[in-house]
Amino acid sequence: MQYNKVSEAQIKTLQTILGAPFITTGKDDLEKYSRDFTENLSYTPDVVVKPGTPEEVSAICKFCYEHNIPFTPRGAGTGLSGGALPVFGGIVISMERFNKIIEIDEHNFQATVEPGVINEEFQNAVIEKGLFYPPDPASKGSCFLGGNIAHASGGPRALKYGTTRDYVLNLEVVLPTGEIIWTGANTLKYSTGYNLTHLLIGSEGTLGIVTKIVFKLIPYPTQTFLLLASFASPEKACEAVNGIFLAGCSPSACEFVEPEGFRLAAKVMDIAFECKQNVEAYLLIEVDGNDTETLMNACERINEVLDKYQSIEVLLAQSADEKEYFWKLRRMIGAATKHNNEYKEEDTVVPRAALPTLYRGVKTIEKKYGFRTVCYGHAGDGNMHVNILKDNMTDEMWNNQLPNAIREIFTLCKELKGTISGEHGIGLVQKQYMNIVMPEIQLEIMRKIKQVFDPKGLLNPGKIF
Repeated sequence: MQYNKVSEAQIKTLQTILGAPFITTGKDDLEKYSRDFTENLSYTPDVVVKPGTPEEVSAICKFCYEHNIPFTPRGAGTGLSGGALPVFGGIVISMERFNKIIEIDEHNFQATVEPGVINEEFQNAVIEKGLFYPPDPASKGSCFLGGNIAHASGGPRALKYGTTRDYVLNLEVVLPTGEIIWTGANTLKYSTGYNLTHLLIGSEGTLGIVTKIVFKLIPYPTQTFLLLASFASPEKACEAVNGIFLAGCSPSACEFVEPEGFRLAAKVMDIAFECKQNVEAYLLIEVDGNDTETLMNACERINEVLDKYQSIEVLLAQSADEKEYFWKLRRMIGAATKHNNEYKEEDTVVPRAALPTLYRGVKTIEKKYGFRTVCYGHAGDGNMHVNILKDNMTDEMWNNQLPNAIREIFTLCKELKGTISGEHGIGLVQKQYMNIVMPEIQLEIMRKIKQVFDPKGLLNPGKIF
């Protein structure tokens, strides 16, 4: 499709819609909005607009539809699949002004928020009311809730509590053609026609622009215990995860980390971290609840399982500061592996019991193609992030051979009954691999859904398909 660029006259029209302070055309500012956290990719928009109301978003959508201009919604820009990149230029619609927590309803255990609220700020606000919003991506200190909706984000505690999808009751959405709708109802049950709420969650900003979110909340667990177990065998560490569940334990988080991940994170954070020479893998295991004795008993059972799977050492965090230290290390790994290095991050996910097979397969493919990986992720739900580092690989190998290796990794995921993304989405960089896990008929159904919502294909074009 042929898209139009934004003219100087049209920029003036946009200024009348929003006001000049909320229109950005400067070169440095456009550069900022040309990137997210995906590799080293950059696509410069013609203009960035910053609406503050659903009606303003609607007016911009109608303007773009009238003039055949592509438009891309953007949250905090922390995405890892290129979902917020304006690959055809046009208008970036930044949702940064939608930053209000509208209501925390303690009677119904609900909250209504705007999509530009930062995940961690929302978590802290509901904790003050004795309530809990569990989804906690590694970027929770900077990512927007709207971006979490777009990618059905998870995080470590998805193991026990589920992903973003499990907490969304209703969405206010501006359709690509400018209409404003609510997708459902503020109720725990919903059986009223097709569930448009769940269709929008995970749609990566290709079907509509979310302007309000109604979340379900749960009671806040007041106590946590955190264990760090080391292993000489990464495969044994992966096997231990399933052993924990078979023993009747239900941890709130169970993270797998290769030692290099912790070393890189500690280096970037400029903090001390000692890794013994024979350690090849770690599990970071959290249990939470409200009764100390129950949690201590759970830790003892988990410790017995870890011993069965040949753990070298198990440390119990002795203070809130020590818990925070380990969690900061874990959350920094993604950014640390990318520090001063070209990289590709693959968001593989398989049934939990298949995780050891996936890990071994990734390392076999790594040796075959001669690249280096740092593996870590949410072992409890089978979601392993595979960070591929360029190091000294030639450009020819990186650009032409590496895609074959990634295809082999994703094919292995498919063979193990998994898929190619657990929480990062498809966006721009993974769309070439969609045919590994989906037959053409399934992709065609998705294309037709996209066409119903967006007949001209102007909203976030070039993504998923």
